[in-house]
Amino acid sequence: MPESRRHLLTALFGAAGVLAVEPLLASLQAQVPGSPPKAKVYPNGRDPNQAPALDEPRSLDPKAIQHANQKELKSDVSKLYEMVSELKDQLEKTDATSTFSLSIVKKTEQIEKLAKQIKNLAKS
Repeated sequence: MPESRRHLLTALFGAAGVLAVEPLLASLQAQVPGSPPKAKVYPNGRDPNQAPALDEPRSLDPKAIQHANQKELKSDVSKLYEMVSELKDQLEKTDATSTFSLSIVKKTEQIEKLAKQIKNLAKS
């Protein structure tokens, strides 16, 4: 048993030593005159002096985005209208003195979620 602990501790200290020495070796390797220079890191990930690749879109068409948002907004509003009318029908069928069923509560949560999506889409 003590021998296995000794092997475990030896392995742990060896690993810790390698991890401690690695940054020192990396800094020494960076100072070697024959090594190639490191590439600069740009904020958006590309070199501003380099021409963009052909497969990358240069810019998105704002009119196309707005048109797609309007189309999605109209479909969401019609879906919201259907959900609200279904909820209204369910509420008219229930007794006013009883508690609401779980389906009615879930339906109101779905309506609320969809209304928030519509609000966020309308803002953008």
